[in-house]
Amino acid sequence: MLYLGMYAVKNEKLALIYGLSAVLLWSTVATAFKITLDYFSPLQMLTFASMVSVIALLGLAAVQKKLPQLWPTFRRKPGYYALLGLINPFVYYLVLFEAYALLPASQAQPINYSWAITLALMAALFLGQSIRKQDWIACVLGYIGVVVIATRGDLLAMQFDSPLGVGLALLSTLLWALYWILNTKNDADPVIGVLLSFLLSLPLALLTCFYFEGMPTVPWQGWAAVSYVGLFEMGITFVLWINALKLTNNTARISNLIFISPFISLLLLATIIGEEIHSSTLLGLVMIITGLVIQQLKGNTAAAA
Repeated sequence: MLYLGMYAVKNEKLALIYGLSAVLLWSTVATAFKITLDYFSPLQMLTFASMVSVIALLGLAAVQKKLPQLWPTFRRKPGYYALLGLINPFVYYLVLFEAYALLPASQAQPINYSWAITLALMAALFLGQSIRKQDWIACVLGYIGVVVIATRGDLLAMQFDSPLGVGLALLSTLLWALYWILNTKNDADPVIGVLLSFLLSLPLALLTCFYFEGMPTVPWQGWAAVSYVGLFEMGITFVLWINALKLTNNTARISNLIFISPFISLLLLATIIGEEIHSSTLLGLVMIITGLVIQQLKGNTAAAA
């Protein structure tokens, strides 16, 4: 990132590069999840991906000379950061990986993508924010889209391939939304805040993993896959995205890049691991994305007013 004194210099070209890089990397994680789950259980996957993320974030914080902020930041709010770490990564990713283990990734990924709609409802509940007409429209579209995906278009029968998997995928949206609501009170540097969450959750993940499942014996391909998840779902990509938002004067344009991700993800799932992409999945995803776009337009209108 470019700096002038203490302030980031706006650089739209670099912001676009960072933003596109983050979106393209996020587009690969559903495929990476399914590949990694061939070698690890969800709990093992969480544990070792978290380890990789901690190492990567420690290295990044060291390069940026932010490590001295770590202890003072934690000391100000130890219980708060412990709670954040419990929610994300520990419970959130354990629930998400379990959902991916039970469902085709082409179902789990679009359902999880509805978290932004969940966030609007939870923000009204916990932060006292108003729910406007646009939010209700987005909510209805989004959750009808979820049902279309989960039932493969057979809404009347309401039969799910894995009711538990669908329930866990929806629960992951609640956990992720809750994490971001709690983050509204987080005044720490983004890298330090995420690093603290992972550092505090890692001992719990290690103890739980080794007590219940022990050390897995997997080939190098499994370790490569779990390292990829740790780097590009949990670690580096978040920093790329934050830098993109800091470097741009047009936050909405950068934020809209995220709508590309689920469609690229479905393409990768079909070509790399051979998942069948049902027409109902595409229809449901379009409904979810339409709901998200309606929310985004509402936000742009409010900002312009």
